[in-house]
Amino acid sequence: MTLARNAAMALVVLLLLVAGAWSSWNTAQHVLLPKGREHGTLTVTGCNDETCSGRYVSEDPGSGLRAVTIAHSVAARKGETLPVVVKPGTQEAVRTGWGGGLHAWLPLGGALLLAAPLIGGGMRLPRTAWSVAGAGAAVLVGTFFAL
Repeated sequence: MTLARNAAMALVVLLLLVAGAWSSWNTAQHVLLPKGREHGTLTVTGCNDETCSGRYVSEDPGSGLRAVTIAHSVAARKGETLPVVVKPGTQEAVRTGWGGGLHAWLPLGGALLLAAPLIGGGMRLPRTAWSVAGAGAAVLVGTFFAL
């Protein structure tokens, strides 16, 4: 009975962590593997409920000005200048640096927090659960202060 319970809990924890990492990787790959991508700065000119848009200035001197968008939760306010990398083939930008990197891993941080009670209560591994919860909380708190 204990072996079956631990196996079931381990499977659910694995599913949560894989889903969090998969969801994070969509944005994190552009921040962590920026080589070959277009870098520059975005000056926010306006926001709606979901996105902010603004003038993008590339680090490449041959590129001209153009408009790109960024997720609203990442762009703080109108007039702010953010370092960004443009997703290839789109007009969507991703914030770079510590703030952008931590923001990209928020889904994994949430998954770690969700997995901690399953590890502690279901698998009866309290020290591991506290470690997992601490790692998830560190990502969330770090993102809050970095942005």
